[in-house]
Amino acid sequence: MRRGRNDMTMEETIMIRKATRRDIPAITRIYERIHAREEAGLGTTGWKRGIYPTEETARRALAGDELFVDEREGEVVAAARINRVQEPEYALCHWQYAAPEDKVMVLHTLTVDPEAAGQGVGSGFVAFYEQYARENGCSCLRMDTNQINAPARALYKRLGYREAGIVPCDFNGLGILQLVCLEKR
Repeated sequence: MRRGRNDMTMEETIMIRKATRRDIPAITRIYERIHAREEAGLGTTGWKRGIYPTEETARRALAGDELFVDEREGEVVAAARINRVQEPEYALCHWQYAAPEDKVMVLHTLTVDPEAAGQGVGSGFVAFYEQYARENGCSCLRMDTNQINAPARALYKRLGYREAGIVPCDFNGLGILQLVCLEKR
């Protein structure tokens, strides 16, 4: 999908939907492209090939019926897990918006294909997540990112998310990192 922002047209078919088994290879390719960028010094996710995220990350989300993809013109360009499960470290954060656990929707592992960067894919996926939360009766939105992931932090700030705190976290086998906890009402 090597298209720039100006190559997008109003007729382009965009569909964010629940993932299926057939989407796993495309999601895994996105992970691999992100890992390659990270290894080349072009990314700041803090993720590591073979550790996180992996094909198994996507498979677990799919098994939980919590994996979503953004498909454009028949090609998966983004994926994320959406559920009500808060990381244990979230308890260390000073949230401004208190809510019962069943009213909190969480966005996990939002990945955008680097080849689709700059096309509004991340913003569009977050908008979908927000609508999904509303449709499922959740009034509080939470997510996290690695402290070193400046592009994600800038995106979330631009979309109205508040950084509620930064907490240490032994995250998915990546070792101790500083987890930026974000929220929005």
